[in-house]
Amino acid sequence: MSRILRPVEALEGETVDQLVWREVGRGSPVVERVMEANPGLSDPGLFLKHGQVVLIPADADRAAPAPMTQLWT
Repeated sequence: MSRILRPVEALEGETVDQLVWREVGRGSPVVERVMEANPGLSDPGLFLKHGQVVLIPADADRAAPAPMTQLWT
């Protein structure tokens, strides 16, 4: 995991998933990294408080894409 973290302020009623999508434009793998960088972030509940600072790994936008599954050949 990256040691360089970028602070981002949450919007009122935003979830971690929404904040990550707003800032990085990516989902699941990045959310996992954000949760690792912010121990206890989900303890208070699903929604973040307005102005709550969440640390995002600086290289989160370069996270590996999820593998694709091909259904038909």
